[in-house]
Amino acid sequence: MDDTMFFRNKKILIIGGTGTIGSSLVKTLLPKGVSVIRVLSRDEYKQYFMMEQMKDIKNIRFLLGDVRDYDRINRAMEDIDIVFHAAALKHVPACEYNPFEAVKTNVIGTQNVIEAAIHNNVEKVIFTSTDKTIGPTNTYGATKLLAERLISAADYYKGSHRTIFAAVRFGNVMGSRGSVIPLFKQQILQGNPITITDPEMSRFMMTLTEATNLTIEACKRAQGGELFILKMPVVRLHDLAEVVIEEMSEKYNLDPDKIRIVKTGLRPGEKMYEELMTYEESKYAIEFDNMFAVPPLFNHKTYEYSDGRQAARQTYSSHDIEPISKEELRRLILQEKLLDS
Repeated sequence: MDDTMFFRNKKILIIGGTGTIGSSLVKTLLPKGVSVIRVLSRDEYKQYFMMEQMKDIKNIRFLLGDVRDYDRINRAMEDIDIVFHAAALKHVPACEYNPFEAVKTNVIGTQNVIEAAIHNNVEKVIFTSTDKTIGPTNTYGATKLLAERLISAADYYKGSHRTIFAAVRFGNVMGSRGSVIPLFKQQILQGNPITITDPEMSRFMMTLTEATNLTIEACKRAQGGELFILKMPVVRLHDLAEVVIEEMSEKYNLDPDKIRIVKTGLRPGEKMYEELMTYEESKYAIEFDNMFAVPPLFNHKTYEYSDGRQAARQTYSSHDIEPISKEELRRLILQEKLLDS
């Protein structure tokens, strides 16, 4: 079934809808025949700008509220068919220094979404997660791991209710708020050196378009309790810095030889490499062309996907996968217009 057929006349709530993923979901889903999209976030400033951009669109509603507030989430979910839950505290150092704030948003907030969805008999809930949940070394990863488990367990927790819960796990979204590309650009324009944690650090990265489309595909595939793990290329941090320097130098007529790269070392809770999937998860994972689906490990129901196959049993670490070339990385950056003002 194509996207328009699937989403036609659906009422959709996007929690964290003014964030990078949330706002992209809004823009992508609006042309697909939806009845209404409710955008819920606690950031009135971003809501104002989004409202200005979409002031001529009749089937969008903006709701101020916090995922920590069950009553607000429950009210926002009234008569909703599909929920995308993209609200989170996700800045690694901020979560380290304010750990219980991360718990309140990422864990308790997710349980609020689950309970409100069951109460309102929502059709589907899709939760967006992160590769930092695997062997978490920081509070952010630990809270998102617990949130993943809450979503997975909700398939039992719901009892006889119809709601289908699923999670989507992906890595770094290129150009998203708080990511390194906007930081590199700002440093260059201010005449400062580019600061990188470690030249050999590697990360799973994907474009915002890829992350959005694959989240929508996971919504269509979800049968209950699965964790969808989106495939994505590995990027070496030093390669990313060099490509940004080269492209910014050409764009702004700068001398690339005068732009230094300075190593700063790992921040609290930060890893050199990331993993997409553990070995234990891979034993049960179903592989598709562009993603994996991991059924709940405690659930014995049958999951039927016509185009799925058993995944290879292995860990999926950015340390073990060949990074994409600088030219492929350059193509992605230019394609997504990540260096445009």
